[in-house]
Amino acid sequence: MDTFGYLIRGRRYSTSDPCLQQILAQVYDTPERPRCMCVADGVEMYIAKHRFYVIKRMPGTGALHHPTCESFEPDASQSGLALLGDAVIEHGPGEVELRVDFAMARAPGRPVPHGEPGVLAEVNAPKCRMSLRALAQYLFHRAGFNRWTPAMAGKRHQGVIEKYLMGAACEIRLKGASLADRLYVPEPFNDQAKAAIAERRREKLAALCKSDECGGYNMALIIGEFKSAEVSAIGVRLWIKHMPDMPLLLDAKTWNRFTKNFGWMLELRSARPEAQLRVLFAGVVYARQEHTFHIDTATLMLASANWVPLDGAHEIDVVQRLTLDARRFIKPLRFDANSGVALPNFLLLDTGPVPTALHIASDFMGKEERKAKEKCIAAGGDADWSWLSGTPMPPFPPSVFRPVQPCSI
Repeated sequence: MDTFGYLIRGRRYSTSDPCLQQILAQVYDTPERPRCMCVADGVEMYIAKHRFYVIKRMPGTGALHHPTCESFEPDASQSGLALLGDAVIEHGPGEVELRVDFAMARAPGRPVPHGEPGVLAEVNAPKCRMSLRALAQYLFHRAGFNRWTPAMAGKRHQGVIEKYLMGAACEIRLKGASLADRLYVPEPFNDQAKAAIAERRREKLAALCKSDECGGYNMALIIGEFKSAEVSAIGVRLWIKHMPDMPLLLDAKTWNRFTKNFGWMLELRSARPEAQLRVLFAGVVYARQEHTFHIDTATLMLASANWVPLDGAHEIDVVQRLTLDARRFIKPLRFDANSGVALPNFLLLDTGPVPTALHIASDFMGKEERKAKEKCIAAGGDADWSWLSGTPMPPFPPSVFRPVQPCSI
């Protein structure tokens, strides 16, 4: 089972208990905290309120949960999260502040103040800043889309993606404001309601991208699935799935840099159609005129058919096999780490009280990358699983769960 129940006021409740919302309403805004009973002594949780009351993990307690508990999170050293430093500031349960290295607003130029040359009024300690790619991965991490269990099969559609990404954004502050107030995730497209959907989208993005009287303007963050690009004499139009009537505009020079950095994902999606890979777009956009949105900053992220983020081609066969075998796993995310070779490619959660690290080496890695990955595999010893892509894949360590009917991707 994926849930172990919660201990509240001396009584144990399951997530499906009809009384759970009532008891959570009584405990909300009191010092009492539910305890997740995935381990013998339980782990303290907190209650958040969105449309309903939700029990969530306390900051820094993810590794205390059982690996099969949906509140489990591996130690930060097993992902790129540890390298983000003070770019992620947890002020308390459900309240995270992020520092990023990209702008969400543009102001008109200001004159440079004059003063004594070479004399500084102050010296500031350097602070970590998160890239747009890291922010997109952090949202997927908070929303739980880097985790997979068999119960999720067939349930990750656009409506679910929108709901959980926006829910995660409600707990994040960015540049002094709630990220949910700056984020747009497309709602599922419906041909019968396309006019109403388009009007809601235009209204929200127009509100987010307002210009001020001084000539500056705000920008919005859009996250969706990249569909295609259309090159013309005046620039490039990027199309996002579920936004069929609103292209995002990019100049040709920037598009060339864009394809140089991210073209491999689009090639991979075309080369492996049976894998149903997704290429996810995250972009900061602004409006030069009504209903016309230009891209200021953008990135792409590769993902599996089930929206699990991937680092490259070498992970495709493994994520497919894990899914078909109905395994429970987490994909550790790189965030802003230069290389993910020192990190597990996946963590199996169903092999016992400790997750099993899965490592993948590839002949297409650079010499230094390959050496670093081999060193990482050697350090894990027999407790880890490893595979060289292009060779027969060894069996995964057995699951402690009873075998179930494999699900389709």
